[in-house]
Amino acid sequence: MKDQLVIGRIGRPHGIRGEITIDLRTDDPESRFAPGSELATDPADAGPLTIERARWHSGRLLIGFAGVADRDAAEGLRGTWLVVDPADIGDSDDPDDFHDSQLIGLTAVTVAGDDIGTVSEVRHSGQDLLIIARPGGGEALVPFVTALVPEVDLASGRLVVDPPAGLLDDQ
Repeated sequence: MKDQLVIGRIGRPHGIRGEITIDLRTDDPESRFAPGSELATDPADAGPLTIERARWHSGRLLIGFAGVADRDAAEGLRGTWLVVDPADIGDSDDPDDFHDSQLIGLTAVTVAGDDIGTVSEVRHSGQDLLIIARPGGGEALVPFVTALVPEVDLASGRLVVDPPAGLLDDQ
């Protein structure tokens, strides 16, 4: 997925006609998942996939891909990442909106200036989570919320963490 941005992940099949639930990772699903759109995948050999139909059902986006006509074919795509080239996504007007690729590699320091480590990964599972590789080994897991990460300075290559007691303790 390097140099690509995740916009969704294929979830479980819905029904018997090949529709699939999508775990969204974009704030613009209507344009990213519009019928006729072709999406790259990770792994690459699963795609590209062309959206034939899209609809909302009980708060979930359901997609029908061209050539995926039954539940078994849909199940074969489960867990596949749907990705786009970063150049295809414009910059956001929101100053607190960052792409994962912008955060990975930033130096993380505390509000007191103490080195925490380097952001090595951003996980999206219910809540965005920064994985910070510690200088002495191991990782720190920091929820990516303004209360805990009050400053992200892309120009200087760092972010500031205001950790509550125990968050950065090596256990």
